[in-house]
Amino acid sequence: MRILVVGAGATGGYFGGRLAQAGRDVTFLVRPGRAGRLAGRGLRIKDPDGETVLHPRAVTAPDGVYDLVLVAVKSYSLDLALSGAAPGIGRHTVIVPLLNGMRHIGALVQRFGADRAWGGVCMIHATLDEDGDVVRMNGPHRLSFGPLDGDDERVPAVTGVLTGAGFDARASATIVAELWEKWVLLATLGAATTLLRGSIGAINTAPGGRAFLTALAAETAAVAAAAGHPLRPRAVAMLEAVIATTEPTTSSMYRDLIQGLPVEGDAIVGDLVAEAERHGGPVPLLAAAHTGLAVYTAAHR
Repeated sequence: MRILVVGAGATGGYFGGRLAQAGRDVTFLVRPGRAGRLAGRGLRIKDPDGETVLHPRAVTAPDGVYDLVLVAVKSYSLDLALSGAAPGIGRHTVIVPLLNGMRHIGALVQRFGADRAWGGVCMIHATLDEDGDVVRMNGPHRLSFGPLDGDDERVPAVTGVLTGAGFDARASATIVAELWEKWVLLATLGAATTLLRGSIGAINTAPGGRAFLTALAAETAAVAAAAGHPLRPRAVAMLEAVIATTEPTTSSMYRDLIQGLPVEGDAIVGDLVAEAERHGGPVPLLAAAHTGLAVYTAAHR
């Protein structure tokens, strides 16, 4: 099975790199600058177990049709990435996006059809360092994937190629529910840390911090429920545990913001505010975070 990984940042570089390391037929679709970096330095993955140096195949345009396409870019780069990947997507290609929020699902279905667009959820705490190397910190490195309607004859083949590659991977018959649950978690983390400019632990130890986090989590969960995707018990427990921590937990959005980088404010926070407006639910805390992120984005555009 030919695999095209669109993007070789922290997420695409890690999962695509591990797949290549496991002997899968992996090609990275990247911009010219990243292609040059990979050619000269290789793809380096640093994690708690050590450092792995790979020399994967990288192209700046697809060279044929691929069986599986993993899309691992930020939401604000999605349109450009899909235009670049389109020549490599055939009639029977499976597309698994590793993006946050839900807007990318609609974009994929509209462009390539529901038969090719699947859902994907990854959990990993990773970043690129100053050398462009992938650095994975402690914590999970797992991937779930599946067709949006839960049923597709290609599931066994995709499962076979994505499992056994050095990270936790599984097929899911409820991938849409998982997408919503991750969205609620990330929106809560992103809104809290960017609005109050600190970690969850710091917020919890500040006056009114715990009450703020509890109210914000209630808002985000209520939006999902109003949209027809209530959190399941396990997701509720995870959300409650995350907002109760005293550890210096942050969000990738917060880390990008403090570095002056573009943020996914619209896709993660703004779209959830829009969902709340469609269903008539008040989300004052989430809306305040969205406004703050919009001000930041306008100033750093």
